[in-house]
This record gives sequence, structure tokens and C-alpha cells, in this order.
Amino acid sequence: MTPAARISAAIEVLADIEARRRPATDALKDWGLSHRFAGSKDRAAIASLVYDSLRRKASAAWIMGKGTPRSLVLGMLRLQRGMTPEAIAAIFSGERFAPEPLSATEREKLEGASLEAAPAPVAGDFPEWIEPSLQRLFGEDLVPEMQALTARAPLDLRVNTLKVASRGEAHDALPHLGAVETPLSPLGLRIVPSEDGRGPAVQSEPEFIKGWIEIQDEGSQLAALLSAVKPGEQVVDLCAGGGGKTLALAAMMENHGQIYATDGDARRLAPIHDRLTRAGVRNVQVRTPRGGADAVTDLNGRIDCVLVDAPCTGIGTWRRNPDAKWRLRPGSLEVRRKEQATVLDRAADLVKPGGRIVYITCSILPEENDEALSAFMERHAGFKPIPATDMLSSAGLSRLGEVVRRTKYGLQMTPLKTGTDGFYVAVLARG
Repeated sequence: MTPAARISAAIEVLADIEARRRPATDALKDWGLSHRFAGSKDRAAIASLVYDSLRRKASAAWIMGKGTPRSLVLGMLRLQRGMTPEAIAAIFSGERFAPEPLSATEREKLEGASLEAAPAPVAGDFPEWIEPSLQRLFGEDLVPEMQALTARAPLDLRVNTLKVASRGEAHDALPHLGAVETPLSPLGLRIVPSEDGRGPAVQSEPEFIKGWIEIQDEGSQLAALLSAVKPGEQVVDLCAGGGGKTLALAAMMENHGQIYATDGDARRLAPIHDRLTRAGVRNVQVRTPRGGADAVTDLNGRIDCVLVDAPCTGIGTWRRNPDAKWRLRPGSLEVRRKEQATVLDRAADLVKPGGRIVYITCSILPEENDEALSAFMERHAGFKPIPATDMLSSAGLSRLGEVVRRTKYGLQMTPLKTGTDGFYVAVLARG
């Protein structure tokens, strides 16, 4: 397919998303099934155009004066990809499979494109209703912080120290991937996305199959490291899901001690078993809930560290899921806040005196982070936050301390400050 034909396809997919109010992944999958002539490179390029348009949905509509699928693509090409009006006009030629030529109004809008007078939700491309919450956290940095969330995310890998001696050894085994060492995590390798958004097939690499590396955002790696778990401890990963942080904790503990991995949704635990085997993990016991029953009741009051990777709105992952931002509703936030309160209360029962809760979200909303912990500590007087300086020192992450945003109770990572997804981490100690 020609570049122009790919853009026509992206406009078609965006129209389907708008008309049927469906996730971008579903619309792209259906388009691919009905256009089987399109190769994998074509599909990847179209997906990249669609996701980039969704990243800049508000700002693209602002400069073009309307939010039609065509306008979103035009505005995105100007704002996100930095194309000149002349270059855009050359693609929008009206020739075979190309979009219709630019109108005089469209050309004028592209030439005068500016976000200088745009309100914060437009300039930062986020839903207007969360602006007060974000303003409390970011203040004058609001727009730059949110603009950083419109960029493409890199592909980060975590080196598994249960299988390989050092990050350098893993790096040297993968020269063809063009990976570089992550600046903050001592275990991370980073692969910058290509122009069309495609990444390497890491999961088919021999080193991946042997368990040397795992796909994990640097922010998620840092969150695990901030738990400061040690060999010999008793640990519960209360929202383990597919096991990404469970694997990281097991490596930190050098397979000594015990990790109990569980999740309120048993289906989310399905991938963890194969991942544990591949990674060479031997100190994890998976507790699958059955019939809605609690799977770790017998551990109450016995645990050194409870990791709560809490359910949240996922705003911190908008670089990877740009269409999710436009489907977020106030009701979703309220549901997540109730779930966070429930899982924190459950964690409190598990922790022994002198133990700790490590609370993690991939959100940047204070309601899901500091405010969730404020409410928790009102309900449970025996818990107090560990100071950020102590958290960083225990984890050996002094470099992170130089760049991360510190909140009342924890640390807030963001693409702008730390180059990671938007992870929040706080540690509460039980007296």
C-alpha cells in the first residue's frame, strides 16, 4: 500500500471507531480481516496512524476547527509528525486510493496551526473533567506533563538475574535489537520504537525463550525495586495478574523466602504459570481463588510485605493505550476507588507488625494515589508512610530520587520527569 492509501485506511478505521464507539484494537482487527491484501507492515503503519490520531485527538480537532476522522488525521500529521502543509497536500492528492485533496480552508488551518491559545485539556490532549485533579498534582507543569503522555512509549525489557549474571551480558547477546540501558532501572534495556510504530519480535528471541529477559516498562521495574523485598521474606502479591511484578520480586529475593501470588480475578492469573517456569522461579506459590473465596486467608498477620498493584484508571499508560483516554468516564474512577479501598483493607489484614504495604498504581490522579492512602490510614491507624528518601535509599535508587516527583506519601513517575509510564509508588509500614 502507498502512504496515501494507508492514510485513507486510517481515516476509515477512525470513522468506524467513532460510529460504533468501540476500542481501536477491535476496529483495526476488523479492518485487517476485511482487507486481507494488506501486509503486516501496512497494518502496523495504519495502526500507528490511528493511534497517533487518538493521541492528539483534542489538539488536532482544535487546529482544524472540527473533529471528523479526516480532520484528526490532518491535525495529527501536522502536530504529531511535524509534516509541512505542502507535504500533507502531496499525500492528500485525490489520486487512486489517496484521500481527497485539501480544501482551501483545510490548507489555511494547517498553515496557521498553533496551540498557543488552546485551553489545557486541548493542548495536553486529555478529557476536560480530570483537569482539576491533574492541576492539583502538576500545577504549572500540567500541559508539558500531559503532552509527554501523547508520545509513543519505548519497549522496555527487564533482565532476569535468576538466569543471567548481568544486564551487560543480556545486552551483548542482543546487539541486533539496538537496545540501550535504561537510565533509572539497573535491570532495564530499552528499544526505541520505529517510525511505523513496529517493534522487534522480542518474544521469538532465543534469550526471551530461555528466560533471560521479560517485557516490562522501566517504571514497573522501579516500582518492584522500591518494594525492597529481601531473600527470606514472606511476600504476597495481592493483585498479581499475569505475574510481571511477581517475577521481578522473585529475582530480587534470589528464589529464597516465599511469594504468594493471587488475584481477585482468577482468569488474570492464567499466564503466570508458564512465565514462572520460563524465568526459573522456584519460590512462588500461586493461590487461585475458587468460587469467590479468599485464597490467602491463612496468611493473615504473617506477611512481611504485601504488594498491592491496585486496579486503577490506567491513565499512566496512555502512551500505550491512547484511545483509553477518550473512553474514561467519572463513573470508572469511582469504581476504581472502591476497588482500591477494598484491596488495601485486605492487605492490612495480611501484614504482620513491622511489615509493610507497597501500594502501586499506573495512574497520575491524586484520588487514586495519595488520597486513597489518606482514606486508608484514617481507617487503619497503625500504618504510616515511609518517607520517600528512605524508600529510595532502601532500593538503591538515588538517580530516581533526582528526577521523580515527590508527593505527600509517595513517588509519582511520569514520562516527562522519568521517561517511564505514569507509575505511583508508596510504602506504608505497620507499627
